[in-house]
Amino acid sequence: MKKPKWVIEKEQARKAAGSETVWLFGLHAVRDALMNPNRQKLRLIVTRNAKDKLAEAIDFAGIEPEMVDPRKFSAPIDPGSVHQGAVLEVKPLEWGGLAENCIGQENPRVLLLDRVTDPHNVGAILRSAEVLGASAVIGTRHHSAPETGALAKTASGALERQPYLRVRNLADAIVELQGMGFLVLGLDGEAHETIETALDGKRDLPVALVLGAEGPGLRQKTKETVDQLVKIDASGGFGSLNVSNAAAIALYASRHH
Repeated sequence: MKKPKWVIEKEQARKAAGSETVWLFGLHAVRDALMNPNRQKLRLIVTRNAKDKLAEAIDFAGIEPEMVDPRKFSAPIDPGSVHQGAVLEVKPLEWGGLAENCIGQENPRVLLLDRVTDPHNVGAILRSAEVLGASAVIGTRHHSAPETGALAKTASGALERQPYLRVRNLADAIVELQGMGFLVLGLDGEAHETIETALDGKRDLPVALVLGAEGPGLRQKTKETVDQLVKIDASGGFGSLNVSNAAAIALYASRHH
């Protein structure tokens, strides 16, 4: 019996996901990945200078580096990437599901990203999330920045430590978080209430904050699914805030004071 087309496509997608690799570059991102025992490392290509700088991390990872001449440095990364003589091919990290990443902390805080596609924005958000103690950053499998070297470089090491989950459907993830007792707030410049007033007397609840990309903002479906729409208490228009700045401010504003 011939396999139906959808079965074949699903198998191919699974195979592609299984063979998917990420090329990290730059001393900081490469060092942090080498030091992360949960990171599957495939190939390390370095100049002699970078090898010396990374010696401790290379020993720790137990990986055999491939040496290259700095003038002939070629790796499958964007030619404009500042690699500092070090690139590392890795498998994407497996963080697991929502429940194991979002529960268990006192007053957990979670960020959800609705179509935030710019790797530099997501990298900066991961960094803020780590600094401000968010349990997880959640994006969608499609229409959100995948793990890439550019994202890792902006995240400045946070990619190795800050759970970044990719879900199939954001509205379903919101409903799942609501089922776990999360208060889910969507950030919208047109909202009447601020984060502070929405959380008045509720700061001990687990809180999830949903942010959309600048311009389009949150999708209609997202707006209908969240518990409440809120805005950042700003003196001017909300439109001028970059999404990564908005994420940091929202996270800070939502913390247990």
